[in-house]
Amino acid sequence: MEPEELDVPFAWPGVGLAPWRDLAPPDAIELKLIERLVARDERAFNELVRAYERRVFALVLRMLGDRAEAEDLAQEVFVQVFKAIGTFRGDSKLSTWIYRIAVNLCKNRSKYLRVRHAGEQDELEAVAERVPLGEARHANVGQLSRPDEMLGGKQVEQIVQRAILAVEPEFRECLVLRDVEEMSYEDIGEITGLPPGTVKSRIHRARAMLREIVERELGEKVG
Repeated sequence: MEPEELDVPFAWPGVGLAPWRDLAPPDAIELKLIERLVARDERAFNELVRAYERRVFALVLRMLGDRAEAEDLAQEVFVQVFKAIGTFRGDSKLSTWIYRIAVNLCKNRSKYLRVRHAGEQDELEAVAERVPLGEARHANVGQLSRPDEMLGGKQVEQIVQRAILAVEPEFRECLVLRDVEEMSYEDIGEITGLPPGTVKSRIHRARAMLREIVERELGEKVG
């Protein structure tokens, strides 16, 4: 199956946020904000954090699966943004640049956590309990075209969340950016440094990994 055939956004538990592009300020306001950040205006930095902290935290939590780690890393994202704002040349949207920093920090942290053999992903399991993955959207497992599109109760919710975290990080980042953040292939390419074709391929592969892991955990086919 080609990537385009699988390219249908789906509901993720605990997200409930509008796409990133809807949060970005108008160009003129963004340019003024950047000027103030470059001038080390503390109030501008606070405005930036207020505008983007929820979105950055949601992304980092999806990538790492641990609330404490995500809180620490989300703060580090904004520290790095403030330190590096003078290098921002406007070749991309400010939001895209922030995402690039967040994704790169997540990659580094994921490597560290892998070495440390980080344990259970309790936070994402708790999220799955609070918000059903397929809420009001899907009927049963037999009707699914993708493993993330299922009702199955809390146990299945937790299996899917663990499966997302088990997807290899370089594939997971494209999956999360596309299916959670609803970003275009072009924006994902700017964030990851990958050409659009590779982005599509990685999303396709990530969804296949997700299906394989979920089916192995459930002991049955899901589509």
